[in-house]
Amino acid sequence: MSDITNPALADQGSKRIDWALAEMPVMRDLMQHLAEERPLEGLRLSGCLHITTETANLARTLRAAGADLVLCASNPLSTQDDVAAALVERHGIPVFARRGESTEVYYRHLGAALDHQPHITLDDGADLISELHKNRADLLPQMLGGTEETTTGVIRLRAMAADGALRVPVLAVNDAMTKHLFDNRYGTGQSALDGIIRATNILLAGKTFTVIGYGWCGRGVARRVAGHGANVIVCEVEPLRALEAAMDGYRVMPLLEAARQSDFMLTVTGDKHVIDRAHLEVMKDGCVIANAGHFNVEINLDALQAMSRDKQQPREHVTEYLLQDGRRIRLLAEGRLVNLAAAEGHPSAVMDMSFTNQVLGVIHLAQQQAQLGPGVHSVPQEIDQQVARLKLAAMAIDIDTLTDVQEAYLTSWQEGT
Repeated sequence: MSDITNPALADQGSKRIDWALAEMPVMRDLMQHLAEERPLEGLRLSGCLHITTETANLARTLRAAGADLVLCASNPLSTQDDVAAALVERHGIPVFARRGESTEVYYRHLGAALDHQPHITLDDGADLISELHKNRADLLPQMLGGTEETTTGVIRLRAMAADGALRVPVLAVNDAMTKHLFDNRYGTGQSALDGIIRATNILLAGKTFTVIGYGWCGRGVARRVAGHGANVIVCEVEPLRALEAAMDGYRVMPLLEAARQSDFMLTVTGDKHVIDRAHLEVMKDGCVIANAGHFNVEINLDALQAMSRDKQQPREHVTEYLLQDGRRIRLLAEGRLVNLAAAEGHPSAVMDMSFTNQVLGVIHLAQQQAQLGPGVHSVPQEIDQQVARLKLAAMAIDIDTLTDVQEAYLTSWQEGT
């Protein structure tokens, strides 16, 4: 049983899934290898993930490894309906996801994924694991654990753990070096701009573009915006990150000051009401605002609505608010993930590493759950290193290894000047 928009889109979705797989060489090899070993045989998995072409190849790999898998969406606007159709009609993987689904339907789909009674969950934002603990605690005794893909989800999970509420082990896939150094920086850097450019078709060169948050995602966005010829401002609350942004050559200032001069403003923080009423009150006429954080809370949408006397949709994915004083504020993708709502999300090549971490992380949970207590756990370093080696091999890149003399020197304290 599934709930998708249009099964007739399956052929189109299958072609795009195969196109993505061509850029995911590690997943291709892993899929073939795991089909022989079947390390997940007999395990039920529920995934709350963005239903994209790359996720489809993750699902195919997990299925090849023997898993009994069900998927739902992790964002109401990120589902690619043709991909959902292909997963159901061509691969026999149940999917509960419709692009543009209401909040009510979204949570109904979460419930359907949990009805699968999973041994392991895969999350992108921690909605599934949160719902499991709040409303389906009866399923917890059979749980081996879960994985978490994104920064926002890891933040939520650590809050759960600090409150003593997290009752299963969860691997923070987001924190693997081969995930956040590449997916967050290169993936978000490219895909967020892709979404903004597709939505607006406004030239970035010569414009003032404010990046709010200078974590790995913000770093990637700022670098690529600068490459387009924009004047980049960075706003931060962490002094070390603010200092790094300044040393990287960007202007750093308070958000209220940046709001007065920006043509574009993008939130990349994982926090709530980052762009608030005070910032909206001083923005330039025509300012474009967007969000690349996981949830649609980074922009205070209630305040924007209350300040407006009218709104229209001049382009797909653009809502133009006419404020009481006559200024126009242009909101992209309803304040949701602009890279997935207005574009196609991260390029397949970076998701190749992220989802390899997911697969190996799930296998690790299945095999080592007895040694992992409740809480948020790091991806083992050997998995991170394995993913890096596999990716280098797929790119036909060789590297050096230490000699015996060098190994001995690094483990000795007696030899000095």
